[in-house]
Amino acid sequence: MKLVIVSGLSGSGKTVALHTLEDAGYFCVDNLPVGLLPEFIEKMTHSKPVLYDLIAVAIDARSGVDDMDRFDAIINQIRSLEISVEILFLTSDIKKLLSRFSETRRKHPLSKSGLPLIEVIQLERNLLSNIYSNADLIIDTTTFNVHELRQTIINRLLPDSGTGLAILIQSFGFKHGLPADTDFVFDVRCLPNPYWEDQLKSLSGKDDSVIQYLQGFEEVNAMFDSILDFLETWIPCFEKENRSYMTISIGCTGGQHRSVYLVDKIASELQQIRYNASVHHRDLS
Repeated sequence: MKLVIVSGLSGSGKTVALHTLEDAGYFCVDNLPVGLLPEFIEKMTHSKPVLYDLIAVAIDARSGVDDMDRFDAIINQIRSLEISVEILFLTSDIKKLLSRFSETRRKHPLSKSGLPLIEVIQLERNLLSNIYSNADLIIDTTTFNVHELRQTIINRLLPDSGTGLAILIQSFGFKHGLPADTDFVFDVRCLPNPYWEDQLKSLSGKDDSVIQYLQGFEEVNAMFDSILDFLETWIPCFEKENRSYMTISIGCTGGQHRSVYLVDKIASELQQIRYNASVHHRDLS
């Protein structure tokens, strides 16, 4: 049996994640208190016949401080039953969360405390810190729409090919801030920048003319070889530690040209050697 625990900040996309897993054949339960999780799993495992071997449970901050403090012990108790447990945590920039609540006009689950919304979000973040620290996969949904988040969940939690390690390779622009959660960050701002070429400025690293421009520089090719060599050397070491997820971020100044080009090229190489590598261009217009 496999259990996926979906948690995270309200407004970050937990409902989308749960619906995506449900569509993939998971038996899903929303807003189950953490303290009831062992009893629920025991009931599911001892039912005859066993109807579901894929279960997803969404947990939010309403479980309370006491249950959250026991989260480690509860998860270890479930894993002692030889059940595979993966924890997905969704987060987002506070400004984006405020915008989402404003657009939907929905109340925050903890709004009864009487605090301003920004303080309620911070309270929720603190309450969920134990789940966050135990998460196997953390996804920052700040730049995702509903369809992009759904596809990311499919690519990362429901791989259908390659090895068991799901790799996300993402481009980003340093001027927009570092990615919230990543295992490796590569800075490629030292490479020639197509932005300063008038005919390339408005294009991206996906356009043929930008690709041809970047391929013409030895240092760009050397950077590609170095990053790929690093990943091919060290990814197997992470696999041996039974890691399920890895996030690799490549950044240039704006996240439009150099990082996009290198992310697409490196992902293509990893896919050819049967790694489950997906791509996300965080700041590409």
